[in-house]
Amino acid sequence: MAADSQDAKPDPFAGDDDPRMGANRVWFNLLRVQRSVGARIASRLRTEGIGDPIWYEILLELERAGPQGMVMAELERKLFTRQYALSRHAARIEAQGWIRSEASPGPGRSKRLVLTDAGLGMHDRIWEVYSEVIAEELGARMSTEEAYALARHLIRLYP
Repeated sequence: MAADSQDAKPDPFAGDDDPRMGANRVWFNLLRVQRSVGARIASRLRTEGIGDPIWYEILLELERAGPQGMVMAELERKLFTRQYALSRHAARIEAQGWIRSEASPGPGRSKRLVLTDAGLGMHDRIWEVYSEVIAEELGARMSTEEAYALARHLIRLYP
């Protein structure tokens, strides 16, 4: 029992009297984890020829959409990504030959993104890199049960 009390770390949030501080702490710690782990993921992906981590999500959603693809506006909403950023990423992925864009019927200049044969399964290749870095960075710091509990809490924060 004595070893447990010596090994116990002090509560880093002791003394936070403002009830808003809990949510603030969540926000800033999420940002820090994302910046630290995200930077390692991005770096490793670049060595594999993947320009940005969001390419995984784009390719995954397009594969889920099936052969008809997805209108960019819908993809923007799903990924919480601004139009200009998504357009830039789509152009780069299209240059790789993994997707193609086509005019979408209707008013305006709407585009539909469609996965090419070369793009099929690319999200799996990208996920291998993600998975390795996530396991290295987070896997050793929490149990499987803790990971699922945290994931459940984070899902509740989606808009």
